[in-house]
Amino acid sequence: MTVPSDSRMSPLEIRASVSLASIFALRLLGLFLILPVFAVYAQSLSGGSNATLVGVALGIYGLTQGLLQIPYGAASDRWGRKPVIAAGLVVFAAGSFVAAVATDIAWTIAGRAIQGAGAISAAVTAFIADSTRDEHRTKAMALVGGSVALTFAGSLVLAPLLYPSIGVRGLFALTGVLVVIAIGVLFWVVPTSSGAPVEHDEVASKGAVFLDGQLLRLNVGIFVLHTVLMAMFVVIPVILVQRGLALSEHWKIYLPTVMLSFALMAKPLIVAERRGRIRLLFLGSIVLVLAAQLGFLLMGERVGWMAFWLLIFFTGFNILEASLPSLVSRIAPASAKGLALGIYNTAQALGLFAGGALGGVIVTTWGYEAVFVFAAIVLAVWWLVALGMRAVPVANSSGPLPI
Repeated sequence: MTVPSDSRMSPLEIRASVSLASIFALRLLGLFLILPVFAVYAQSLSGGSNATLVGVALGIYGLTQGLLQIPYGAASDRWGRKPVIAAGLVVFAAGSFVAAVATDIAWTIAGRAIQGAGAISAAVTAFIADSTRDEHRTKAMALVGGSVALTFAGSLVLAPLLYPSIGVRGLFALTGVLVVIAIGVLFWVVPTSSGAPVEHDEVASKGAVFLDGQLLRLNVGIFVLHTVLMAMFVVIPVILVQRGLALSEHWKIYLPTVMLSFALMAKPLIVAERRGRIRLLFLGSIVLVLAAQLGFLLMGERVGWMAFWLLIFFTGFNILEASLPSLVSRIAPASAKGLALGIYNTAQALGLFAGGALGGVIVTTWGYEAVFVFAAIVLAVWWLVALGMRAVPVANSSGPLPI
């Protein structure tokens, strides 16, 4: 298929990007709906009064995700994206239905572990990379990042509304149904052929993919970014409650800031891609996320300042969330994109786990403000690491695109 030469995404690129982002959204909506209400529901389960087991039930999903992203990504390189994504969605749906019928915390943990075993993020991201030209890939990745953030914000609104009528069992079952719908989207909406020609190179060495300095910098980046995200959200909900905003009202802060952050990120991303200024935007976005941590330290007692610094944080976060996988897909050899993105997604999952664990330890030992100090320090270290990035080659161009 001939790829259009103009600067706009082709219809096939748009269709692939939107439909694959919707698969993320359908899977994650059901998953996120559980989070605001699970701790309350767990009290009704046998063994659910054990806070450690409740934490395991929530966290086991991230652990199995982290362990299986690399195998799924590598398998998608060998057997194709669609079959691997479909298999992962089937596993995720099975875990949802196991959790829906569980009567004790142990079976709920098993269901959550099976959900996490459907680790399709790397394969989906690689599919998007296959289906878009380099100059449009960051925009395509931004759609995925947008689907994640919007479903998270939407779950904060929907969960309290659905919980009284269908309960958490119903939410788990709804998750399974949404994933079945996602399988339909995969086979009936996602294009079979990509909108961009896939480069052919020699089979890449797995060791080279693991140890490539450029990819390591990006993997460190996504680990730090999600460590900071989770550590922040160990303390931010508590701070909001302390300042008089009931838990059921938090969505009034999260939803507007997330939505506005997308409006603020769009133009800089487009201009940076067009003018070859991705490196400047990338480093500037790390500074934004870092500045938000300092803002949280100095914001005083007003909830409005919390909303402002969350807006700054999410604007930088969303730019980085879109840029990082796009850059991984550009640097990785075409024969090993799934493997490279599997490593990347593993680093992301481990960051989520580390952020939650470290955030809890830091709060217990030094208090809430120490979390923001910790986040600022690791972000500053990441900024220094990111300074060493070299130019990233872009297909169908006369030279490398400076990041």
